[in-house]
Amino acid sequence: MVRYTKEHKQETRQRIIATAGRRLKRNGIDGSGVATLMKDAGLTNGTFYAYFASKDELVATAVADQMRAQHANIVAQAAPGRAGLEQLIRWYFSTEQRDNVEDGCPNAALLDEIGRSTDPTRQAYTDGALVLIDGFAARLAPHDPPSARLKSLGLLGMMAGTLQLSRALTDRQLADQLLEQGIRNALALLDAEQHD
Repeated sequence: MVRYTKEHKQETRQRIIATAGRRLKRNGIDGSGVATLMKDAGLTNGTFYAYFASKDELVATAVADQMRAQHANIVAQAAPGRAGLEQLIRWYFSTEQRDNVEDGCPNAALLDEIGRSTDPTRQAYTDGALVLIDGFAARLAPHDPPSARLKSLGLLGMMAGTLQLSRALTDRQLADQLLEQGIRNALALLDAEQHD
């Protein structure tokens, strides 16, 4: 029997989490079975329980990882202040972001299923969403981020819903126009905050 180092086991676990996050965003939570998730990671179905107690545990972990990655790779990298928020909004409503579901926003890809998921999955999402909205709020009202937290949550909801709708439309021109309108709506919300 081959013994793997602790580092190897951790790297393998992280590979499962990362590939599961991409698959979950592409096929949904209900549309992604354990066998498929393990195959994506290059492992057999039988090794799953060496890493996770259940599919629900993997889903909660993958959702947390996706939210953390979105913050680290997108939100944390954006410029400070309103310029950074505008940068985030324009990225979010890009056709590339809309068309690349598995590398895109976990909010727009999984939100409807997360609402019906286990408490640990919903908590993992909530924790990640709070980090995102705090990043928005710090840019929206640097002098008083707590006052901007609820508006930031509303902004996140508007952004995710608009992206979901754009992905669902078969009329490409209308879907593109919706993204442009999403940018205008989000920027109007930012301008309204500046005048409050």
